[in-house]
Amino acid sequence: MVVGNGRAPKAPPAQSGRVAKTQGIAMKKTSNRRLRSLVWKALVLAVLVAGVVLVLRPKAVPVDIAEATRGPLRVTLDQEGKTRVGDRFLISAPLAGRIQRIALEPGDRVYRNRTVLATIESRGPECLDPRLRSEAEARVRAMDSALSQARAERNRLAVELHLAETELNRSRRLLEKGLVAQASFDQAQSRAGAARQAVEAADAAIRVAGFELEAARARLVEPDQEPAQAADGTRLVRMSSPIDGVVLKRLRESEMVVPEGEPLLEIADLADLEIVADFLSADAVAIKPGMPAVVERWGGEAPLKGRVRRIEPAGFMKISALGVEEQRVNVIVDFQDAREAWDRVGDQYRVEVRVIVWESE
Repeated sequence: MVVGNGRAPKAPPAQSGRVAKTQGIAMKKTSNRRLRSLVWKALVLAVLVAGVVLVLRPKAVPVDIAEATRGPLRVTLDQEGKTRVGDRFLISAPLAGRIQRIALEPGDRVYRNRTVLATIESRGPECLDPRLRSEAEARVRAMDSALSQARAERNRLAVELHLAETELNRSRRLLEKGLVAQASFDQAQSRAGAARQAVEAADAAIRVAGFELEAARARLVEPDQEPAQAADGTRLVRMSSPIDGVVLKRLRESEMVVPEGEPLLEIADLADLEIVADFLSADAVAIKPGMPAVVERWGGEAPLKGRVRRIEPAGFMKISALGVEEQRVNVIVDFQDAREAWDRVGDQYRVEVRVIVWESE
């Protein structure tokens, strides 16, 4: 409705208050929405910043940790080695003839003076002229002298064995009283064992020299002096084993004619097994006889005990895998465990030796 000057009439005061209140509520809602939007944006920004920090910060390096404790300490010299028999016997034909087939195979047991290693058929020696007879007689004298020398060497080694056993007994009594160290007793025990093995080797050398003397005397036997002959006139020579041991190699198997001195078999006693390891000469200087050793990677589960018996006085040159010339020295180590612990180990087996040059609890 238009009145007077054509202006709209003013709203009443009550209606004006309601409009202002409505406008205030709308402004408050708008302010709340803006505040919530800012809060969410701040939260999103904080999450993004935290993610960037986690991604860019340096990662921790993993390390192995362990507790430091007191324990035994040892210094060792390590080297690859191989086993070998102390005394190897090469059985050869004592005279020319036809050898019968050898039935023994590598690994078969042989017994001293009981096992027949080979049998040779011979037509008997021909008549010797003066020159051949002189040579045969000289050979007999040489073999007789070698036998005497072997017996003298055995007597000398027996004296050393007696001295070593006396020293061992003395060290044992002093050890019981606490007057000597365990290492001194171990060295005395090692020397006694080595002396005992040397006497056994000397006994075997005497037997071999005796067989060689018999073979030399057989060359002087004339046809009418032959003690035993086969029905066809051939003489059968049976060769017995000089030791208790096993057959390592069979060099001749089939029946054939062989000359005098032809190698037939190789036998040895595996109880006399030892280890030889070639150390650098600079390392061998630090090794002494009697030092303990550990034998590993021999094929069994547990390591074996050993002891250094000898360091050879002469070295030799060896070219390494890299082509470097090295001076090496052979170190001989004996097994200390019972034979049953390493009875599966044979000749020329690979092992690893650790010689203990220093240790402390």
